[in-house]
Amino acid sequence: MTTRGGPSGRGRAAVLLGCLVALLGLLAACGPAGGSGSTAGGPVHLDDVGGATGVRGVRLDPPVRLPGVTLTDTTGRPWTLPAAADGRLTLLFFGYSSCPDVCPTTVADLAAAVGLLTPAQRARVRVVVATTDPARDTGPVLRHWLDQFDRSFVGLTGPATAVTRLADTAGVTFSTPTPAADGTIVVPHGSQVTAIGPDGVARVGYLAGTAVADYAHDIPLLLAGES
Repeated sequence: MTTRGGPSGRGRAAVLLGCLVALLGLLAACGPAGGSGSTAGGPVHLDDVGGATGVRGVRLDPPVRLPGVTLTDTTGRPWTLPAAADGRLTLLFFGYSSCPDVCPTTVADLAAAVGLLTPAQRARVRVVVATTDPARDTGPVLRHWLDQFDRSFVGLTGPATAVTRLADTAGVTFSTPTPAADGTIVVPHGSQVTAIGPDGVARVGYLAGTAVADYAHDIPLLLAGES
């Protein structure tokens, strides 16, 4: 669950970094390094140094150019990430509509941060939520959930294999949905937000509990190409 109060976003990131790096360490590399200092098919690893220069997020080491994975948006149209970014900054999160804690708080924080931007900045930012429960998160279900936060947010669903491919490259793990004792569906999953720059390369990530102020601070810098 998203933490309120207490240490700053940078402090929370430092506390959570060890746990997330340990989790990401379980992932095997998926492919060789790509050009321009970025990998084309391997998982993202968070740099053990911590915050990226200038921004309050965590540097991805190495930077990653995500593969062109085509999923389906909530209107039923094919949507390819990151090609569909169209030169915009894309904030990518994996979650599901019936998630009881970290998903709604993270999406709400992103909505609050985007709401602090100027109209010109906001026009260059796209928040994308890819479901980790594609069997239940149909387009209408995902759209209804996202509309509670921001109607501009893009929801993606599709075959589990395609979602998994994208998640693996972004360094996000998630488990098979399982029923809890109370009958609800639980999908354990990584909760980081990946910032994909206007050039299609991910260089910065944000851990669970990142403050709204930290997102709002970083987005203009990321739009300017600073990382």
